[in-house]
Amino acid sequence: MTPHFSNIAILGGGLLGGSLGLALAERLPPQKHRLWMRKSASYDEACALGMADFATLDLTKAVVNADMLVLAVPVGAMPDLVLAAIQAGLPDTCLITDVGSVKATPHRTIAPLLEGRGNRFIGSHPMAGSERNGLAAASSRLFDHAACLLTRDASTVPSQAAALEAFWQTLGCRTTWMDPAEHDRLVARISHMPHLLAASAARICLSEPSDGRFGGGGLRDTTRVAAGNPSMWAEIVMENRQALIPMLEESIADLREILASLENAEHENVQRWLAEAKQQRDPLNSIC
Repeated sequence: MTPHFSNIAILGGGLLGGSLGLALAERLPPQKHRLWMRKSASYDEACALGMADFATLDLTKAVVNADMLVLAVPVGAMPDLVLAAIQAGLPDTCLITDVGSVKATPHRTIAPLLEGRGNRFIGSHPMAGSERNGLAAASSRLFDHAACLLTRDASTVPSQAAALEAFWQTLGCRTTWMDPAEHDRLVARISHMPHLLAASAARICLSEPSDGRFGGGGLRDTTRVAAGNPSMWAEIVMENRQALIPMLEESIADLREILASLENAEHENVQRWLAEAKQQRDPLNSIC
């Protein structure tokens, strides 16, 4: 059983919500956590994938007696879903968290909805996604050894923060705390920017898709995340655009540097540019 939380409501049946449901099924008794989804087709798929014990279409059933609510839906859908959960009977002692890729927005939009109630929102971001989407890609082991970035603000209750951190650690995550703005700047650089660069590489290198059959592992590795859900990623990069725009400008300047070196046949500059990239990339093998 996970520390401190015994009745957990997960709202949203995609990759992360489904994986969380499966992970908790290995640690909690049946009916101690519920995975709510809005669409009957998603519910049928969940049941077919062995989630019948905890899947539900009934929001009231999902939130009854919950001591933690996990929002596993797009950031833009979170405020309305929090209101719906409150109207469905969410206890005012329930801690609310999420698994979204952007944090400034939910901290700003959810907190006002909780005024006058005992509920608090603390952000969670398990760095455990995949280019695959939906319940069919869910795995109980998705969170093993993943980094989980936790975000707090002035309203955060220390005991709840400690309980939430212990929850993610129980699922196998490595936890780190930061403020929402710091989180968004960090993930823009290490997650959102790499996705845009992978998408750009796919657009350019695979402009003739049939050429891909001649490519090796480098092409597949470089463009892998570009296979992610375009609707989901469009929302993510739009929500975090203020952090991303300076990094895009930095990348454009960096490409202009290598372009100029090639145009001027400056071999030493080209080698230096590539050597600096290798120097910065090599340590990643030992820390991941």
